Amino acid sequence: MTDVLVLGGSGWLSSRIAEKWRDAGAAVTCLTRGSRPSPHGVRHIVGDRDDEAAYEAVRDRSWDEVVDISSRASHVRAAVAALGERAGHLTYVSSVSAYADDDDPGADESAPLAVPAEPGDPYDYRREKSAAEAAVRAGLVGRAAVVRPGLIVGAGDPTDRFGYWAARFAAAGSGPVLVPDAPDAAAQVIDIDDLAAFVVSCGQSTATGAVNAVGDSLPLRAMLEAARAVAGHTGEPVAAPPRWLREHGVEYWAGPRSLPLWLPDDVPGFARRSHARYRAEGGQLAPLVATIERVLADERARGLERARAAGLRRADELALIADLA
Repeated sequence: MTDVLVLGGSGWLSSRIAEKWRDAGAAVTCLTRGSRPSPHGVRHIVGDRDDEAAYEAVRDRSWDEVVDISSRASHVRAAVAALGERAGHLTYVSSVSAYADDDDPGADESAPLAVPAEPGDPYDYRREKSAAEAAVRAGLVGRAAVVRPGLIVGAGDPTDRFGYWAARFAAAGSGPVLVPDAPDAAAQVIDIDDLAAFVVSCGQSTATGAVNAVGDSLPLRAMLEAARAVAGHTGEPVAAPPRWLREHGVEYWAGPRSLPLWLPDDVPGFARRSHARYRAEGGQLAPLVATIERVLADERARGLERARAAGLRRADELALIADLA
């Protein structure tokens, strides 16, 4: 039986990876802070990765596979130091944000990475992921895969970005919905189940090297139209110019008072990464409509009008639409 250690296992992605490994017949152990439960059928060990002794309880055996998704390079460096010699293989889930920039449409895994963060530097997600990758490559030569997902979407998404659109179109019904007038904007997502399955396959095949785990690059307007169709929205999509939105305090990408997934035009390579290697190595892509359907079912279960981590409140949206008119 394959012995798998998931560093995490109670978060949105890490728990899905643990479940996939469990369903594949592996003996799975999750090392977590203990604030949330791990999936049923896995061994749960409590450990705070800010503590130097965090790995003591999992250093008593060799691991066929270790999975790490941390966004803190210090955590990854410590894990590599503690477990590198005991790991047959390690899969690190990084991010396309580890790249130095988003300037080149179609860029593949050979694109330059951000300057790695050094201990003591102010936190920078891009540089932390780059530094974590460097630690993995140095500590597990020939025994590590680096998976770089783009925007991860699916049921249960705690960021509320992708789900905002299906939920808003569904809740609006025959009413108007504010959208960005951004014909050149792109969107590129990866279904969480496809990503988790690919991470497991990397461990099963002891793959090495880096892979962009991203979906097809689509115009953002096409993705919004797909969400609108699934939601059955019959109202008017009201397109607002980016400059007008920014002048009215509407943010890019994520967070409160935002139009999620929208970014300015000065990142021409954003959401346009190559996924040729991902597809060549067997990475699957769920049909976009099927993903939206699952997300909308989850949004309905959680409440279409609930408070969200990303997007506009309906009252604010309607006020903006009135101002635009």
